[in-house]
Amino acid sequence: MKAVRFGLRALARDFRAGELAVLGVALIIAVASVSAIGFLTDRIGQAVALQAAEVLAADLRVSSPQPLGPERLELARERGLRTATTLSFPTAVFHGDKNVLAAVNAVSDGYPLRGTMRIAPALLREGVVTNGIPERGELWLDTAVLARLGIDTGATVELGASTFKVSAVLTYRPDQTPGFAGLAPALIMNIDDIPATGLLGEGSRVRHAQLFAGTRDQVRAFAREIEPGLPGAARLRDRGDAGRELSDAISRAGRFLALASIVSLLLAAVAIAMSARRYSERRLDTAALMKSLGAPQRFVVTSSLTQIILIGVAASVVGTALGYGAERALSQVLAGILRSDLPVPSLKPVAMGFGTALILLAGFALPSVLRLSTTPPLRVLRRDLAPPPPGAFLTYGAALTALTLLVYWSVRDLMLLVIIVGGTLIAGVVLFAIGRLLVGVLARGRGRVGVAWRYGLANIARRGSDSAIQVVAFGLGLMVLLVLTLVRNDLLAGWRATLDEQAPNNFLINIQPDERDSVAAILANGGLETPEFVPLVRARMTQVNGTAVAERSYDSERGRRLAGRGANLTYSETLSPTNRITAGEWWPPDYNGLPLVSVEVEAAHEMGVDTGDVLTFNIAGIDLTATVSSLREVKWDSFQPNFFMVFTPHSLRDYPKTFITSLRVPEDSRGALLELVRAHPSVSIIDIEAILDQVRQVIDKAALAVQSVFLFTLAAGLVVLFAAVQATLDERRYESALLRTFGAKRGTVFAGLAAEFAALGLAAGVFAALGASIVGGLAATQLFNLDYRLDPVLWLLGIATGVIIVGVSGVLAARGAVNTPPVRTLRA
Repeated sequence: MKAVRFGLRALARDFRAGELAVLGVALIIAVASVSAIGFLTDRIGQAVALQAAEVLAADLRVSSPQPLGPERLELARERGLRTATTLSFPTAVFHGDKNVLAAVNAVSDGYPLRGTMRIAPALLREGVVTNGIPERGELWLDTAVLARLGIDTGATVELGASTFKVSAVLTYRPDQTPGFAGLAPALIMNIDDIPATGLLGEGSRVRHAQLFAGTRDQVRAFAREIEPGLPGAARLRDRGDAGRELSDAISRAGRFLALASIVSLLLAAVAIAMSARRYSERRLDTAALMKSLGAPQRFVVTSSLTQIILIGVAASVVGTALGYGAERALSQVLAGILRSDLPVPSLKPVAMGFGTALILLAGFALPSVLRLSTTPPLRVLRRDLAPPPPGAFLTYGAALTALTLLVYWSVRDLMLLVIIVGGTLIAGVVLFAIGRLLVGVLARGRGRVGVAWRYGLANIARRGSDSAIQVVAFGLGLMVLLVLTLVRNDLLAGWRATLDEQAPNNFLINIQPDERDSVAAILANGGLETPEFVPLVRARMTQVNGTAVAERSYDSERGRRLAGRGANLTYSETLSPTNRITAGEWWPPDYNGLPLVSVEVEAAHEMGVDTGDVLTFNIAGIDLTATVSSLREVKWDSFQPNFFMVFTPHSLRDYPKTFITSLRVPEDSRGALLELVRAHPSVSIIDIEAILDQVRQVIDKAALAVQSVFLFTLAAGLVVLFAAVQATLDERRYESALLRTFGAKRGTVFAGLAAEFAALGLAAGVFAALGASIVGGLAATQLFNLDYRLDPVLWLLGIATGVIIVGVSGVLAARGAVNTPPVRTLRA
């Protein structure tokens, strides 16, 4: 206890020295970055756990692209279950000359069986819980639909052949699809109004669902009873399935954000190690004096550990509080992607924050503190005596162990752990080498500049390793922010600019065979070119080479989903200009042999399908077998109708089908689409421009969230800078004192410091701009297939930001060395 009391009494004095303050700030940043992500994922995870049934709006849900018979509903009522039905499909909603594509959710009485809907009486009003559904002839539209149509409640809109009154604003529904699909503008209507709209024709893209709710035992028994008799295209989901799917998605997102925070943790760890080393060096004289007075090694170490632990606890408290505030900010950034009524977080993120601080201190501060125990008492008389440095095994082993624990805690995946730790070590060596190279380039220029710059560049050269670490630490954070802002915007703008100005901007789907001529005539009368109508046949793949799809093994979950879900098939005599054969051959003209199919190459690889394989499809209850004749590469961004599966024409011609087409509609010709949908309400129009704008909004929100996380990285880089300056303050004071004793003016010495840190900022800015340009170039050529050009704004902004932030921060951190009177320094 004496050692603890001694450490506490000396804490204020040692804190004012600066090293413990820098160590504490580094811990605060690390804890804040970890706890912010922890709070966010914890709140979302709790919402999923508490409201898993809301995801389905029921305890059990049967859904299918084909109509579901009433026998299950009747059986459920006999078993004492509550029931409801829904129909979901996309269609256009009209008001005057404006229209918007919306996700229609037609529901029956009793919906939702679990959870609640909330509606508001008008825009910008707070939603309240409702226990009913819209009356006949009424719609509840969400804010997005109302905003795009420029209307509010009380207005009338057209849906198919019917006119409806907007009676409420839909603010929340329980079974909103997670992810991008759930962001589509939506409406709720009474299912009894569907027939009069004329929206549902043969082959329409509709999702039929039957909902069931009851006690856990009732639901489980009913699920076992009906599952064997479900149609092949039907899907049975319970609340456990829904919870697992959402939990997996949240886990993946959480791991991604955690990986982003790891960079902050690594830089904070560097700052902690530098501060702890400086702290132990400053305590050497105190340790020697205590040991000369009879204090045992344990007393020396315990007194120092008391201070470190207390700083760690305080930093954890502050960092956790900042993390909670950052989580609230992240939630606001992601508004529209996340629901707003998330539960209060648990204490788990708090434990994560404190655990992170403990691991960082143990791995990066403890080796330096333990060194104090070996301080020789004779140092009181001979200042040149110093304890031996901690062994390499202790220093690097502790750091590597801490890094491994932190990464595994974030990703919970051994393979990913190996990749990240190995990649971090390799990247660290490479980045340090680049930093040394930039420092070397700066050092060579000191003979060509004035006195102040010569002094500043000489300081950089003398502290080459520390200077390189500072360049990399700050440059890394700045690089990521440049990538997420300028480079991201340039890439998206460049991609959109490459789209053909005459490329289609609208899709028409659900065109019935007997509607083709009429649709073509309406488009022609509106001054639009007659497009090509592409047939679309709904089917489900059931077998590959005689083995059921469900019984095959797949390399990925995506492959299993591709093979098992409903498929859109088409047929064509010629290969589309936007497709390219990569394996096998396309069939000759007028081919009339056994059915052949061409499969998109990436889908084929995911599903484990190759040329020569035999695929079996079920189409409206009839099996069709076809041989894979070729694999195709598809240019999906052509905005032409493209398909995973293309058949020989005679194979599918006689099956039930609808048609799809794409066309370019100038703004002054959009009236033709209005006339078309009014004449053929079952035809759905998909506005590609609106979808691209929505994708852009989602990307912007997600990128802004990641940017927010990487602000911790930038802050950690600055802390590394302060730690490095703190480590050299005594040396800088002595240099300043000597220079001023030999006649140098205070302003000259100060200008030298400014030049030193401005040069470091210049190197960090070059590092950041170079890294951002490389990442941008790889993304442009490999992901977007664009010709990447260096952006001078990127370089100017990167260099200017580096010079200003590092220059100002460095001067503020080191100004004490210049302001200290030379006499005091030389007499010390």
